[in-house]
Amino acid sequence: MLIACYGFIPAGFPSPASDYQEDSIDINRHIIEHPTATFFFRAEGESMIGAHIPPNALLVVDRALKPKNGAIVVAVVDGEFTVKRLEKKMNSIRLLPENEKYRPIEITEGMSFEVWGVVRAIVIDKPE
Repeated sequence: MLIACYGFIPAGFPSPASDYQEDSIDINRHIIEHPTATFFFRAEGESMIGAHIPPNALLVVDRALKPKNGAIVVAVVDGEFTVKRLEKKMNSIRLLPENEKYRPIEITEGMSFEVWGVVRAIVIDKPE
């Protein structure tokens, strides 16, 4: 699906409006790099609001991307899904929330843990 792109828009000082359409954008090409490995999740809860993931945000998750330190990932911890920021240090892995009301999840020996995919894009529904 192609969507009209009207060009760049200043986020600072206003500029004269353009009366022309610059291009069309295939939104799938910009957020879905690996179609067969891309899935969608709806965010629940407020642990990631500091990363601009409010409740009900749509997460575009790519299982083909390698999870890097600092990436926002969907992980499975002891059989349950969660979305957090991945922190890898020397011999430790932690899943960090982006809200000080929540505690990090320290991955310890004996825990079942898998990075399920990397969050590639966040779509926030407009408020009603």
